[in-house]
Amino acid sequence: MTLPEVGHLAARIRGQVAKAVVGQTETVDALLTALLAQGHVLLEGPPGTAKTFLAQCFAASLGLDFGRIQFTPDLMPGDILGSNLFNFQTSQFTLTRGPIFCELLLADEINRTPPKTQAALLEAMQERRVTLDGTPHPLPASFLVVATQNPIESQGVYPLPEAQLDRFLFKLLVPYPSAAEEAKIVATFGERAGPQRPADLGIEAVADAATIAAAAAAVKTVTLAESVIDYVVRLVRATRVSADLSSGASPRAAVLLANAARARAALDSRDYVLPDDVKALAASVLRHRLLLSPAAEIEGKQVEALVAELVEATEAPR
Repeated sequence: MTLPEVGHLAARIRGQVAKAVVGQTETVDALLTALLAQGHVLLEGPPGTAKTFLAQCFAASLGLDFGRIQFTPDLMPGDILGSNLFNFQTSQFTLTRGPIFCELLLADEINRTPPKTQAALLEAMQERRVTLDGTPHPLPASFLVVATQNPIESQGVYPLPEAQLDRFLFKLLVPYPSAAEEAKIVATFGERAGPQRPADLGIEAVADAATIAAAAAAVKTVTLAESVIDYVVRLVRATRVSADLSSGASPRAAVLLANAARARAALDSRDYVLPDDVKALAASVLRHRLLLSPAAEIEGKQVEALVAELVEATEAPR
């Protein structure tokens, strides 16, 4: 697949999602970037902002095997991964696969389950495999986790640990729609009764796993100049020396930021990365990896504002 073909594929996917989802164009573009960069996404926003519905529509437009897990306080790791069950007829253990064995997994309200269960995703997200009773089981190469969480709930939730957050390429903030978008949402869905399904709204699959794999392979042909690599490294390292941050970004963040920048360039049908690609993605890649210092929290500073300051202070190549 050529880079112009990648751009055309992205346009078709956007068109399908737009049949059901009003607005959220930046979020859809970020999901496309993560798909091509083979990274996972955490969606955070108030209840009722179509986070789950967006993930369902995105999966429907891709034609991928879709799985969903509703995270609850009593969910156990075996409910996600599966288990080996003894078959008394054959006197052998039989693998019962959990819902994680899919191509696109929606981890709904991921922060409502205890850390023990959250940790069941670590190996799958990093190595795209699941180990059960010492035996590794590979997941599809296109395996992608789209997780959701609500920021306003404080009871019955378990904040994701740093190791879990670092597995996500992006943390995307899903805001309330504008007044015009909300009016269009009401006009479109106000007369519809019952659950909304992507197929009922005309969404069709315009890709499959092979097409997505070809698009991801095309991303690898995008040139990442040494000057841009140096810029990414300097930007990430700047988070570790900021007095306003008690914890900076890891080397994994630098790698993921560079990969995402290449994917963003491919979506624009470009075979080279611009510093502007890095700047545009910095907040989404870094916001969930940085911890404010106690002094910065007292002063009411925000991580997004600090990332913007670091981007402004780090000299970009010309």
